[in-house]
Order: sequence, then structure tokens, then C-alpha cells
Amino acid sequence: MPTPKKAQIIDELQEKLSTSQVAVLADFRGLNVAQVTALRRKLREAGAHYEVYKNTLIKIAAERVGIAGLEPYLEGPTAVAFAGDDVAAPARILTQFAKESKVLKVKGGILKGEVIDDAKVAQLATLPSREVLLAQLLGAMQAPIAGLVNVLSGPARKLVVALDAIRAKKEEAAGGAAPAQA
Repeated sequence: MPTPKKAQIIDELQEKLSTSQVAVLADFRGLNVAQVTALRRKLREAGAHYEVYKNTLIKIAAERVGIAGLEPYLEGPTAVAFAGDDVAAPARILTQFAKESKVLKVKGGILKGEVIDDAKVAQLATLPSREVLLAQLLGAMQAPIAGLVNVLSGPARKLVVALDAIRAKKEEAAGGAAPAQA
């Protein structure tokens, strides 16, 4: 039976696992305090939450929310980064930080209740940010509207060009046929 403090941590972790769409597990061995602080800051700026947990507590909380198959990733010290608004942010930040520091190791993760390996986390890290995806979606939504406006304005534009050509011909005819006065 866990102590009251551990039970509280399990409950908090269980809540985070059930509400977060993404959780990325990492081995932080070898990072110094300055590196951990910098990593936490980057994650916090992206709206993600980073915490170190005991593997047994992670295992208990995961089992309670119905996540199976996490045991292979619970070797050594484990830190968990939970996603905020940008689902790919923890994966992107941890993967980039692992490349830069050459010490941090991404173990795996949990995506919508399913356990994923480090290769899938790396794929998740390549997804564009939420803002970029929204901009792409908006651009895709605006393209048909812009095309429709272009199509609808085409006949009016042609009419204006034709009327301008008729006006120019009449001015030319009027200017060229005027009688010469002596």
C-alpha cells in the first residue's frame, strides 16, 4: 500500500495521463542543473509540463488509466513531459534537446492512451506546430474562396475591358474624322 504522499502523486500522475494527449518519457541521466533548467524553460514556454517520477508510480498510474505495455520504457530514471496545446511540442523539444546535449535520451511515449517507441516520438517531433497547422488550414480554406471570387469577377473584368476598347475606338474615330478648319 503506497504512503499518502505516493498515493497523491499517483493520483496526480493518473489525472495527467488521462487528460494529456501526449506524454514523452525521457532518461535525463547526465544532465546538469543548468541543462535541466533550460529544458524545463523551453517546455514551459511551449505549454508543456516536465516532471521526474519514480518508475513504479508511473507504472501504477498507467495501469489505472488502462495503458499497457509501458514497462520496457521504465528502466533507469524517468522524466515525463506532458503536452499542452501543441501536441507535438514535448516530442519536438525533447528530441531537439537530445540531439544538442547528446546526454538526454528519449525512451518512448504515450499518444492518446497508446504506448509509442522512440521512433514514433521522433516522427511526432517532425509535425509542424499548432500555429503552422492552423495557418495551413486557413490557407486551404481560403483558396477555394479566392478562386471563386476570381471566377466571378472575370466576366465583369472582361466587360470593363470591352467597354474601354469601345470608348477608345469612338474617341479615335471622333478625333480622326473631325473636319479641318481653315
